[in-house]
Amino acid sequence: MLLYPSVDKLLERVDSRYSLIMLASKRAHEIESGSPLLLDSYKSRKPVGKAFEEIAAGKVELTRTEK
Repeated sequence: MLLYPSVDKLLERVDSRYSLIMLASKRAHEIESGSPLLLDSYKSRKPVGKAFEEIAAGKVELTRTEK
């Protein structure tokens, strides 16, 4: 269960739960691949938790391309 950051806080940054999961998943894969971390400290030790914390902090945002 996700306790920090709260789902409500995360949904303020993205428009849907689906978008939130996709964004966090992509960022977690980047973190696992050695991409630099965007925050100085994290509460979570796992890449997905770190991705959620970065989203909540506004360091990772969803960008959409128009077709």
